[in-house]
Amino acid sequence: MQVAQMRPRAQAPRAAWLLRPWVKPLLFALCLLPLAWLIGAAASDRLGANPAQALIRASGDWTLRLLCLALAITPLRLALGLPALARFRRMLGLFVFFYALLHVLCYAWLDMGLAFDDIGRDIAKRPFILVGIKALGLLTLLAATSPRAMVRWLGGPRWQWLHRSVYLVALLALLHFWLMRAGKNDFAEVLVYGALLAALLLARPLLRWRLSK
Repeated sequence: MQVAQMRPRAQAPRAAWLLRPWVKPLLFALCLLPLAWLIGAAASDRLGANPAQALIRASGDWTLRLLCLALAITPLRLALGLPALARFRRMLGLFVFFYALLHVLCYAWLDMGLAFDDIGRDIAKRPFILVGIKALGLLTLLAATSPRAMVRWLGGPRWQWLHRSVYLVALLALLHFWLMRAGKNDFAEVLVYGALLAALLLARPLLRWRLSK
């Protein structure tokens, strides 16, 4: 009992900086850096011979990176005993949605010229695009239900059940990436992201089991 009571006090100084008011704006600014780099690179013609493809690829990469970071919040919170980390999860999740939306917009506008008939035919011809659209649809639902008012409206258990579909988003995002790379037979990055996502998803139940003992 004494150990349990001392634990929060021992952790408080270490976690105090996470509660400072400047931390969230700093994280917000850091999450916007990839967008600033992409805009700057496009404006200065540093995206190579195919700028549209470079923007599509980069926005997709940053979607996956931020998704991994958002999924890492709970394992890090449990492993390090830092409950204050949870306050950044919603912001990171919304940035995942933002970059996923940017990814699809770059494809639909820069690559396909917003020609929706052509987009429909392209989706039918290339299944990885359909998988990506499904992932974006789920992310849209999660973003729309992320405000605290939606938690009260849906009820805590139902809201938590809905937001566990982020695991499905991760699987769809990985499948999208794998199908895209299958044509080039280049799976090195896919395996890296797959291993990272698998580790993050398995870490949650393992850490909860360890802490419950």
